[in-house]
This record gives sequence, structure tokens and C-alpha cells, in this order.
Amino acid sequence: MHEPDEQGRDCIVVTGASRGIGAAIALALASQGRHVACLSRSGALPACAAPPEVAARWMAARADVTNPVTLAAALRRLAGEGWRIKGLVNNAGVHIDAPSEQMTLQQWHQVMDTNLTSAFLCCRAAHPLFKQAGGGKVINIGSMMSIFGAPYAPAYGASKGGIVQLTRAMAASWAADQIQVNAILPGWIATDLTQAAREQVPGLNERVIARTAAGRWGQPADLAGTAVFLASAASDFVTGTAIPVDGGYSIAA
Repeated sequence: MHEPDEQGRDCIVVTGASRGIGAAIALALASQGRHVACLSRSGALPACAAPPEVAARWMAARADVTNPVTLAAALRRLAGEGWRIKGLVNNAGVHIDAPSEQMTLQQWHQVMDTNLTSAFLCCRAAHPLFKQAGGGKVINIGSMMSIFGAPYAPAYGASKGGIVQLTRAMAASWAADQIQVNAILPGWIATDLTQAAREQVPGLNERVIARTAAGRWGQPADLAGTAVFLASAASDFVTGTAIPVDGGYSIAA
């Protein structure tokens, strides 16, 4: 862990920050001067290039986000080392392609536990620390699959639909504690996960580009600005929202 200084004792916890969307958000937050605790089982830091002064604001926090015991212990450890937790980005996720009739119960639980239950557990563990800090920001990474039905992703869609409803419920419950809870709904973003889909699903690349008003796939960095806004004081009167960041995909007829 890095030693917090007098002015820089606040930090934001980001799960799944080693690559893709999580890494882009961790990079953006650190570039804005925020300290970022990257929470994962491996304790990996973002695998992306960053200036030394930006990378110095990343710290590794090791815990299994689906395990309430190790998760709460990791957050308490951060607090015990002098960090004031002021934000949480629930980005950890997994995607398993299988129609409902072929999906196993084990696969269903794996997706729901990683995508939805982990967000609940992280929020629950962070809540008392937010109250102690006088408020906080929660950013849940959902998906446009909470808007559309996907025949090949029933568990993923259900987990991301649950993220939106969890966001709204917590926003309503925690507003009095000065805790804002919002969600970002990424569209088709070029990541390692979607690269496999582009290679395996004939015509997917062309269909995505044709429907997306921006005429391209999104990049992880396209979500950074929305995350920075929702993690800042500029969004203090914004809560319970689910913001699509999809280049206009969801508004197409």
C-alpha cells in the first residue's frame, strides 16, 4: 500500500481494474489526482500504460469480491492504513454465452455471483466507511443488456438488469447519508471479452457499426469521462441514474 499524505488520504476502490473498462476508469481517476485501490483476488494493477505520477496513485488491494469475509477485511485494512474510502466502482464481471435451455446452474450462479452479488457485497461493506467519511460515490457498471434481451446471454442480462435495480434501491436508501449511487451502461466496447464475440459471431462487427450512431465500436476510454463525473462533487445531486455510454446504439430505431 502507498502511504496516504495529509491532503491525499481519500481513495476510490475499483474492482476488476486490471484490464478493459476497469483499467480505463482507474487510469482516468488517477489522472485526475485520485488515489485508486484496485481490488481483486490477484491484487493486479491496471495493465495499461500510465505516466509514473499517475501509476503512483494506484495501489493493490487483494480480496475475492464474492467472499463477504475477505472483502470486508480488505476494506477495513484500507481504512486502517489511513485511507478514507470515498468511492466504489463495481466493475468486476464475467460473461458466459449459452441460451437458457443449455446454461447449467453452475454457470448461472457464476455469472450472478460475480456480476450482481459482488456489487451488493462491495456496497454493503463500503457503506459504513462512506458514512464515516461523510458521504461517498458508488458507480455500478451495468450493460445495455439491461435494456435489450439477448438470447445467448440470459444470466448476463439478468445480472445487469439487477445492477440497475440495485442501483436505484441503494440510491433511494442512502441519499440521506450523502451517498450517491449511479450506474453506467456500456454499449459495444472493444475489450478482450467482446473480441472473442467479434471473431465467433458472423456479421456481429458489421451489425454493431451499422446500428451505432457514432459508426464505431466504443473503446474502454470512452467510459472514463462519465466515471470521473460520477465520482466527483459535480454529481452530488445525481443519484439513481443508469447512463448509457453506447455511441447511440440504444436510441436507434
